Amino acid sequence: MLNPAAFSTITAAFLGSFVEVVEAFTIVLAVGITRSWRAALQGTALALAILVVTVLVFGPLFALIPLHLMQFVVGVLLLLFGMRWLRKAILRASGFVPLHDEAQAFAQETDVLKRQKMDKRADFLAMMAAFKAVLLEGVEVVFIVIAVGTAHGMTFYASMGAVAAVVLVLAVGALVHRPLTQIPENALKMAVGIMLTAFGLFWVGEGLGADWPGEDLILLVFLALLGGFSAFAIKAKRETGGQGR
Repeated sequence: MLNPAAFSTITAAFLGSFVEVVEAFTIVLAVGITRSWRAALQGTALALAILVVTVLVFGPLFALIPLHLMQFVVGVLLLLFGMRWLRKAILRASGFVPLHDEAQAFAQETDVLKRQKMDKRADFLAMMAAFKAVLLEGVEVVFIVIAVGTAHGMTFYASMGAVAAVVLVLAVGALVHRPLTQIPENALKMAVGIMLTAFGLFWVGEGLGADWPGEDLILLVFLALLGGFSAFAIKAKRETGGQGR
């Protein structure tokens, strides 16, 4: 049976990776349908090759960093990363920022590709669009896996979550051949923001030598507190927006 830390690690890596993979999949799908699947697959393969090489080269270097220093540095990065996601999710949920729409992103990318002339240069630009999408979103997935897994010696569990997310998105995408518009992306980003922020608090404390009561179980307390804060912030923002109008 998984302990709370392992379960949280898998869940955080899965949800975070799932969001990033959906966004990359939307662009690759637009390239494949509008221009050519050859360009889409070439761009995707090139980006994945760079990501694999990057992980193989820099991954082992993390083992050379002292554990407490690693926990503190990764904790700070997770706090910054998680709070950024959480802030955006709160603003979107409260109506201050438009919700991210995968159908709209697909339509915009498709429109750009359709306006390009049918020549080799257009195929190259289409390939680069797929390459950029996969590489940028892939870097975030790698960061999530390393940050969530390395500082607590659970890289394997984090990798499991990320791989499961990739497999699920590709399987669903292969079946429907369309943007995954029914996924509640903002809710997922809210959950990921809460989980990454909770991990960040936990590891910053461990890096500073804190002795958390209940050890890994304190993560559940952090999750509850951050979830309550997010709900309060959304309600307060909506009321403020309503008064302003």
